[in-house]
Amino acid sequence: MFGNIAAIWGFAGVCLFLGSAIVRLGQIGLQINIVDLEVKHWLVMVIWISFMAYYEGYKGFQKGFSPRVAARLRYLKDNANYKRLMLAPLFCLGYFDAERRRIIFVCCLTLVIFLIIQLVEYIPMPWRAILDLGVVVGLGWGLTSMIIFTIQAFIKPDFDFPAGVPDKR
Repeated sequence: MFGNIAAIWGFAGVCLFLGSAIVRLGQIGLQINIVDLEVKHWLVMVIWISFMAYYEGYKGFQKGFSPRVAARLRYLKDNANYKRLMLAPLFCLGYFDAERRRIIFVCCLTLVIFLIIQLVEYIPMPWRAILDLGVVVGLGWGLTSMIIFTIQAFIKPDFDFPAGVPDKR
């Protein structure tokens, strides 16, 4: 029971994290006035959204992040403790109880994303909306793939993605 609660909290927390970013950026992206867009805007938008779908959505989320989160959720269900229960979303994201390399990567990625967010706020419309729409596509792909991988992790007995939890013997 304890592990189920931790896994549900971890799943919900990661979904809320990604979902809130999708909603916030989607609201900015929807401020774009398509009537005022020039050919260059449309061209950049198509290229950027395609780029983000492939590199963020497919390569980043579907091939890495999503199966790892699902594996960590499955691991959490069977290996919950009070720390992991309370911080389940952070555990699932790999901020602790992960290989040292993964923790460093996640912390550096968080810092880079934070810095990019700070810089993007100064980009004028419609470019800001175009950038945000691409990120929304990537995050939406990521959230969808994470949900699918999580279902597979709890249904398939042969879900073989590593949780990336170091052996502490």
